[in-house]
Amino acid sequence: MRVGVPKEVKVHEYRVGLVPGSVRELVLQGHEVVVETGAGAAIGFPDEAYLAAGARIAPDAATVFAEAGLIVKVKEPQPFEWARLKPDQVLFTYLHLAPDPEQTRGLMQSGCTAIAYETVTDAQGGLPLLAPMSEVAGRMAVQVGARCLEKEAGGAGILLSGVPGVPSGRVAIIGGGVVGSNAARIAAGMRAHVTVLDRNPRVLNALDVEFNGMVDTLFATRDAVERTVLDADLVIGAVLVPGAAAPRLVSRETVARMRPGSVMVDVAIDQGGCFETSRPTTHAAPTYVVDGVVHYCVTNMPGAVARTSAVALNNATLPFTLQIAEKGWKRATAENPHLAAGVNVQGGAVTHPAVAAALGLPCVPLAA
Repeated sequence: MRVGVPKEVKVHEYRVGLVPGSVRELVLQGHEVVVETGAGAAIGFPDEAYLAAGARIAPDAATVFAEAGLIVKVKEPQPFEWARLKPDQVLFTYLHLAPDPEQTRGLMQSGCTAIAYETVTDAQGGLPLLAPMSEVAGRMAVQVGARCLEKEAGGAGILLSGVPGVPSGRVAIIGGGVVGSNAARIAAGMRAHVTVLDRNPRVLNALDVEFNGMVDTLFATRDAVERTVLDADLVIGAVLVPGAAAPRLVSRETVARMRPGSVMVDVAIDQGGCFETSRPTTHAAPTYVVDGVVHYCVTNMPGAVARTSAVALNNATLPFTLQIAEKGWKRATAENPHLAAGVNVQGGAVTHPAVAAALGLPCVPLAA
């Protein structure tokens, strides 16, 4: 199969769908790879590295889309990219369709088979292609939150670690999954006072064991969320419902009662956000202020550490990319139900139940 890698076009997105090491694996398996010129240059993967791995360099994205049967990206396609997709093509990337009816319509109209990283599953019920970026985003959330708490960034002027004689900052993490647990590790490592809220007792127990009681855990009732958020200097939204829109867990009224200079980092923004006051931002303009509270809602957070993120993502996606390239999407999904769970749009219809429910569209079973 001919596999295509266009350069990412989202604002300040420097990750790349395939790194040279992944290209080499595909080429050694007998596949052809065409990479848009400069696709990985910003993160230290020049065209020469792709040529050495066996790829062919295309002069532009139009050539990649015109020639490849499998398009491998990182972020969701932009409107002008929808127009380049064809019914006989497979798109393999992050999609996050639940809060994005316009993109969903564009993919349906293209007729392509769109497989979303974020809904591919594993035998343990996890999301293996979302996990590496969730790990990055969780760790970054504390890093960017700490920066936003600095006075010149609009924050209250609080150092999360505190100093002798001055208490450490208070961090509330809503959701104890991959994002939340990674955020807790970094926040606790910075000596902040950390509270994680979740509705799964097993998750809370695991966090309590991991941190040996050094991190507070709370069952996430509405009352517990509200009280913890109002007491926090930094709030990290880390909830996820696979394929569906994120639930809004912090109301506008609660935000209005928070201390001025507090910071909210909404890692769930790709799925619509879990704060009522959240709206998508970019790395070019990452923050805004509502009622004196700084909001950081960048939809491609891991893009800020693009080299680390691209390699981590490829480590997870490559086995699935090889399956699609070797067998074609129909056979690959028939043989691997976890990959089949990743198919969100096929043949002009939505095929993922959670996406269909979120958008109020019919869900058509995946064609055999």
